Amino acid sequence: MIALWQGLSSAFNAPFISIWLIFWAFVLDRVLGDPKRIPHPVVFIGLFIAWFEGAANRGSSVRRKLEGILLVIVTVVGAYGLTWVILRLLTRLNPWLGLLGSLWLLATTFASTSLAKAGQEIYHLLVSGDLVAARRKLSWIVGRDTIHLDTAEVTRGAVETVAENIVDGVTAPLFYALFGGAPLAMAYKAVNTLDSMVGYKSERYLQFGWAGARLDDVANYIPARLTALLLLLAAKLQGLDWHLAWQTLRRDASHHPSPNSGYSESAVAGALGVRLGGWNSYGGVKSLRAYMGEAKQELVPGHILAAIELMFKTGWLFLAGGLVLKIMAIVWLR
Repeated sequence: MIALWQGLSSAFNAPFISIWLIFWAFVLDRVLGDPKRIPHPVVFIGLFIAWFEGAANRGSSVRRKLEGILLVIVTVVGAYGLTWVILRLLTRLNPWLGLLGSLWLLATTFASTSLAKAGQEIYHLLVSGDLVAARRKLSWIVGRDTIHLDTAEVTRGAVETVAENIVDGVTAPLFYALFGGAPLAMAYKAVNTLDSMVGYKSERYLQFGWAGARLDDVANYIPARLTALLLLLAAKLQGLDWHLAWQTLRRDASHHPSPNSGYSESAVAGALGVRLGGWNSYGGVKSLRAYMGEAKQELVPGHILAAIELMFKTGWLFLAGGLVLKIMAIVWLR
């Protein structure tokens, strides 16, 4: 038994073990999502960012920018290092604990199921005619004001959220897990959490959140473009208009205020034959967001489910393609 455990311990770092861990972690997220009773690592990352921001975000613009850079370094390096140390300790205690710990931590970096559940709840509320509850539910996953939105605008908000988060919550964590396992995937989630919490162009965060926002742009650059290409294949498999998705991607992706989010959003808009973007209100202040796609049909609640299905298909395609390439690289290096 001891010899078996020692063999597993040495195999824990083997490339093929990492492949199985990534696969089953992705499956685990699809099956369980984010159980509310189990503490989520991103929650702790968010608590640290909030504490640091409350203690440091003051003074001159230069000081705020420097403190923001320090926050990024401490948060990202800390997320990577702490994950690595935890897995190392668990493996030393018992190889099975190391495997299970890595499996769980990897699964927490994916958010396809929780995102799908949020979208599905909004869909069911809209279909049942409970617009007030649908607005409230949407407000939990978007930053815009939702109290006065009609059914089409609530639908737009939900579809846009699903489309944008295909990268943040599904493919980008997979991308980094393929290269560096749970530690690198968790470091990416730290980057993503920094951007979502302090990466705003408001007076409070313009300087302090600058480093986090720029690093998020860099981290998502390649995953966003790979995701857009796989969205075209997913659209074809789903029987949607992948030709229009390609045309919309080429025309509209660069118009999005984010250098990356426009790729997945424009591809989804084209595949569904709808127009996303438009006027949003943030704290009572209206802002025009670049239009994505053409309104070949009106937005209806069913488009939320179609966007979710696109997300799932793209995630599986990204996983399959990534694992095949990783296996080929392992074989070639050997």
